[in-house]
Amino acid sequence: MGRGKIEIKRIENHTNRQVTYSKRRNGIFKKAQELTVLCDAKVSLIMFSSTGKFHEYISPTTSTKKIFDQYQKTLGTDLWSTHFEAMQQSLKQQKDINFKLRRDIRQRMGHDLDGLNYEELHSLEERMSSALEVIRERKYHKIKTQIETYRKKVKNLEVMHVNLMQDYQAKCEDPPYGLVDNNDGDYESTAALANGASNLYAFRHHQPHIQTHNQPTNLQNGSGFGSFDLRDLRLA
Repeated sequence: MGRGKIEIKRIENHTNRQVTYSKRRNGIFKKAQELTVLCDAKVSLIMFSSTGKFHEYISPTTSTKKIFDQYQKTLGTDLWSTHFEAMQQSLKQQKDINFKLRRDIRQRMGHDLDGLNYEELHSLEERMSSALEVIRERKYHKIKTQIETYRKKVKNLEVMHVNLMQDYQAKCEDPPYGLVDNNDGDYESTAALANGASNLYAFRHHQPHIQTHNQPTNLQNGSGFGSFDLRDLRLA
């Protein structure tokens, strides 16, 4: 039983469409190769899939450009002239735009103003004023941002300073030893200035006072130290 006739219409399923294109493309390329070998024909086959993929077959002894040149020569037409004219027109437009931009830049800098009439000068002035406003706003925004950043840094430094001062004051509160005046005489001196100094200073130990035996109350022999044994401090 032979194969059924396939209706020639667009395949709706995307996967089936791609598979059919791949199989039939290979078949067409095979037929073109056979035609080239058997008949010594010059064949140039160009194909684009629905997804934009490019496939090409060219006879080994020729090229696509030669095929197009021979096609133009046979038909007496020029396929490149239209394309070349379009490219020339596009190039001219780009040159005109470039010239206008350069002239506008020169006029904004105060040059080439002799050929402008009153309306053109007024329009140029308005454009420059608008540009100046944009630049001024950007400058003010930049200055404001820098000031806010500086204020934040200063505030952080102030907070750090307050924290350091609080830590320092907390560590300095009620120390175990301190430098005190020796006018009251209610503590034991471990070191004092000699040679008749009127104000004596010593380190006060904030522990309960312990009386020791044979403890002198005055400096002896002008040496600055009494006969008090410093080892007795361990009793405190």
